Amino acid sequence: MKKTLLATAIIGALGASAAAQAATVYDQDGTRLDVYGRIAMGVAGGGPEYNNAGEKIDDGAEFVDVFSRLGLRMSHEVSRDLTAFGRLEWRFRADESGNRNGNDFDAFSETRQAYLGLQSDQFGTFQAGNFDSFYNQFVSLPFDWEIDRGLEFAGHPKQSRGDSIGYYTPELQGFTAFLQLKHYSERGLLEGEDRLNADGEVVGTSEEGSVLAPQGGVRYAQGPITIGLGFVDDVKRGGGNGEMLYGLIGSYDITDQFTARLGYETRDNNSSYTPGVTDENGYDKIGVGGTYTTGPWAFAADYYNVERDGMDNSNAWVLGSYYKVSSSFDVFLEVNDGDAPSVDRDTTLGDLTDDVYWLTGARYHF
Repeated sequence: MKKTLLATAIIGALGASAAAQAATVYDQDGTRLDVYGRIAMGVAGGGPEYNNAGEKIDDGAEFVDVFSRLGLRMSHEVSRDLTAFGRLEWRFRADESGNRNGNDFDAFSETRQAYLGLQSDQFGTFQAGNFDSFYNQFVSLPFDWEIDRGLEFAGHPKQSRGDSIGYYTPELQGFTAFLQLKHYSERGLLEGEDRLNADGEVVGTSEEGSVLAPQGGVRYAQGPITIGLGFVDDVKRGGGNGEMLYGLIGSYDITDQFTARLGYETRDNNSSYTPGVTDENGYDKIGVGGTYTTGPWAFAADYYNVERDGMDNSNAWVLGSYYKVSSSFDVFLEVNDGDAPSVDRDTTLGDLTDDVYWLTGARYHF
């Protein structure tokens, strides 16, 4: 995969790549085991002043864990052209004891990734398990550089993360095609039994049957240009509205230090779908942004215009600055507003800062 994509460029500028920081604990006879991870903590504050029920909430500063993790990367050379691989990664809470679910006896709060596969330079890569959405890896990745909030296009959990299989071709003259299937099963449920999500909320019944959610597309990455075109069957079982999602997103390295990006994403409207307070039905999203790196510094900014069918439209923006203290340690500041007001002669500074969310902190990578 092309290493000059925006997200990788920022990470590389910070010296924070898991691959670069990983410690090889075993490498013999074609078998390799790497250990990697990061400890990340910070302070977050701001954001919306009211919850979904319209009740005023405290949006003051808080000491937080910033997605700390620990992972294992495994591989074995079956032949000169075939490598078997596996990956296992957990999240843990670094800011206090216990985990995000309040269980003090479980050190790891989430199995973030767990998958295995086969990779061939001639025939491509096949993998199965719990991994990031291929749509995110091949299409929306140029905009997915934030540590926390700000991405408006479909991200890594989109119809992915568990019970998934995927395949992508070798790169051929800059082109890589990909296809992924996510399976939602009801095996073991009684007829008419409620189906619950990870939070214990009812999300359907067993009468809906098994569901497959495909996603696929193609990416072109050659020289300074990267363009991804993809689709996702955004089924309701996976948090979608049951319609197709399409995206065309690209980036261009204007210089070695400055990268510009532009993207468009759309999802059809479903007249029979009733979105929740924070959900969307049909929409059109346009995003534009850029990243500038110099020495140990990296700066990034994105703006989105979001038009929703039957709901309020919005503007959204996100800014980030990052400083590499050493090859293993970096500090950061991110600021974003997911529903910024339009600027006119009546707009005040208070209007512009009401719902702004900020996060600052530090990370140690190993």
